[in-house]
Amino acid sequence: MTFEAPDIQWAYLIPVAAVLGAGVLGVLVEAFVPRRARRVTQISLALVALAGAVVAVAALWSDVSDSGGVKVLDGALVVDGPALVLQGVVALLGLVALLVIADRTESGEDAFASAVAAVPGSDTEAEATRRGLAQTEVFPLVLFALGGMMLFPATADLLTLFVALEVLSLPLYLLAGMARRRRLLSQEASMKYFLLGAYASAFLLFGIALLYGFAGSVKLTDIAAAVGTPSDLDPLLLGGVVLVLVGLLFKVGAVPFHAWTPDAYQGAPTPITGFMAACTKVAAFGAMLRLVYVVLPPLEWDVVPLLSGVAVLTMLVGTVVAIVQTDVKRMLAYSSIAHAGFILVGVVALTASGVSGVLVYLLAYGLATIGAFAVVTLVREVNADGAVVAEATHLSQWAGLGKRSPLLAGAFTLFLLSFAGIPLTAGFTGKFAVFTAAVEGDLWWLALVGVLASAAAVFFYVRLIVLMYFTDPAGTPGEGTTVIGGEGFTIVAIGAAALGTILLGVLPSPILELLADAARFLP
Repeated sequence: MTFEAPDIQWAYLIPVAAVLGAGVLGVLVEAFVPRRARRVTQISLALVALAGAVVAVAALWSDVSDSGGVKVLDGALVVDGPALVLQGVVALLGLVALLVIADRTESGEDAFASAVAAVPGSDTEAEATRRGLAQTEVFPLVLFALGGMMLFPATADLLTLFVALEVLSLPLYLLAGMARRRRLLSQEASMKYFLLGAYASAFLLFGIALLYGFAGSVKLTDIAAAVGTPSDLDPLLLGGVVLVLVGLLFKVGAVPFHAWTPDAYQGAPTPITGFMAACTKVAAFGAMLRLVYVVLPPLEWDVVPLLSGVAVLTMLVGTVVAIVQTDVKRMLAYSSIAHAGFILVGVVALTASGVSGVLVYLLAYGLATIGAFAVVTLVREVNADGAVVAEATHLSQWAGLGKRSPLLAGAFTLFLLSFAGIPLTAGFTGKFAVFTAAVEGDLWWLALVGVLASAAAVFFYVRLIVLMYFTDPAGTPGEGTTVIGGEGFTIVAIGAAALGTILLGVLPSPILELLADAARFLP
């Protein structure tokens, strides 16, 4: 018996390998690098890895564009146009989010507890805070999550999909419970996210088992080949598809699988909230696109009505519930749910323009989301003794911010207008792309619901803008609100997100043309 060494095309794995390899090195840094040098080492390693991943994606672009895509690792992964775009978007958004995660205030505090495992309020926690201990293992956890997110949309078989899901999810469960302030709320968010995520993973795994029972394979191409005519559908096929979609819909926060979203977003450290809100959606929708466009076209009459109904519910529930929120993080959480519905409109279009529309929407939404949560990290409460404490998340505390910090309020206004889909912002480009794709796919009624939901959503975005610019803070809880300074990383991230939001809104043609060329899945 002879052993044949596998032929692995390592060049196509460089973006993912750079990120996951840096995560492994980050673990070694925690073990062997002295504490005083650990933070600088971890930040430098993470920034270099993510920048290298973006460069690697750009270097691979022409080759993948010419060849149409390559299967690697015996077909477990596919590096085609959509996969490469999604990997590049995840790495780029992760790079911007990492700046917010790495920043510290003028007093040297970051967003993470000094002793995460300690009981909140205990002497152990107080001693760790007094000594100024920093949780630098945050950075390898972020890198591992990003590595899983880059694998997720490139998976060509369902077992690899499940492994990638767990690689991206487990670090997020930990990161959600590491907030420096409001420790019990953060731990509650982590526990809810973990428990509901475990249920979603179980649904996904059960669906994979049913699809394997139907096709005798876990490869997407084999499952697609085994799908018969629409009149001859196997219950194992429909049951498996629905359960796999349940797992993916949970990750994007779609109704009725959205219950974890507001609690996790509110309780997690705000830099992590922005990170997982932006990057997780990119990865999960990328995996959903591959499943829908490679496996499900013969099941169009069964799956499209289901996903269309989920899209409508998600848009309406996210928009309506966001209107009544008084906490800015919960408002942005329900806004995120509504945006998941808008993106689903492009998914169910089942056209090439639907793929490119979803890709541009994910980029636009990710930039605005990271930028908005970065702004939230800088707006803080001031207690009766004049000490700066937790983030000012009550809407009334934002009154008058436009006068106290016009540049910061201006950036936040830009991100809110992009969420609302106002012309000349990236959000308008994204919504126009997905709604146009829906009309091309004969789903004009779904596009109409999306337009109406977008119009209603303008209310809660404009309400916050009015608070910042046209409301006097005197006599409100906002009297004790200030804007803090830091090392400058967050300001750089806000500037980068704002620049991307403007460019994608004012000059969308180059990006739209690039993504239109990439919107072809390798079967």
